[in-house]
Amino acid sequence: MSPGLDQTQRNAILASLPANDATTLATHLREEPLTLGTVLHEPNTPVHTVYFPLTGVVSIVTDVEDDDVVEVATVGHEGMVGLSLFLGADAPTERALVQVSGHALAMSTEDFLRCSETIDGPLNEALRRFSQTMFTQLARNSACNRIHPALQRAARWLLMTSDRMHSPTFDLTQEFLAQMLAVRRASVSQIAQTLAKDACITYTRGTITITDRDRLHGHACNCYDVIRAGSPTAVQGT
Repeated sequence: MSPGLDQTQRNAILASLPANDATTLATHLREEPLTLGTVLHEPNTPVHTVYFPLTGVVSIVTDVEDDDVVEVATVGHEGMVGLSLFLGADAPTERALVQVSGHALAMSTEDFLRCSETIDGPLNEALRRFSQTMFTQLARNSACNRIHPALQRAARWLLMTSDRMHSPTFDLTQEFLAQMLAVRRASVSQIAQTLAKDACITYTRGTITITDRDRLHGHACNCYDVIRAGSPTAVQGT
C-alpha cells in the first residue's frame, strides 16, 4: 500500500515537491523499518533500492585496514540513501548501514530512475541541493575528525541525531558510538559521564535523553551549526 502525502511530508526532499509530483512518487513508495545494524547498500555493489528516511539515522562508512570502518557522513530525514544513482554511478563506493533505528519510504531503483525523468525539474533540483549538503558534510567531517576532540564531536553527533529523530530521546549503544567516533568504548563512557554530570543528557540502558539542548550545544564544535546551516533541505530540530 502506497503511503499518503502526510508521510511524504516527513522527508524534506519529498516535502519540497509540488503536491502532484509527490502524489506520483508516492505510488511507487512503500514504508519500511530501518533496523539497527542493517546494511542498506554495500560498496561496489549495484543499488536495488533507494530510501527516504522519515526517522532514524543511516551512516555512510568506508572500510579501512584491520576491519575498521570510519563514518564519513550520515543521512536522516533531510535526504536520501542511494545518492550514487542520481549522480550517475553504477554502485556506491561506501557502505550504508542503519545507525539509529527508524522508518523510511523506499522504492526500487527502476522506479526511482523512471520518476527522476518524469518529475525532472522539482525532484532533480531537490537532489542537487541534497548533494551539496552531503559534500559540505563530507568536507566538514574530515576536518572535524582531525581537529576536534571526541567530546565536541560526540555532542555534535547527539544533536544531529536528535534532529533526525524529532525527539530528545533515542536508543544508542556505546559500542556503536565508539565505532562512529573512532574512539575506544572506555572513552565513550567518559564522554557520557561528563555530559551527564553537566546535566546535558541522561544515559540509561542504551537510551540517551538530551535534557538540556542548549548546554549540550555549548559542548559541540561549530561543525554542527555549519552542517545544519548548509542543509537547505533540512527540517530543523526541536
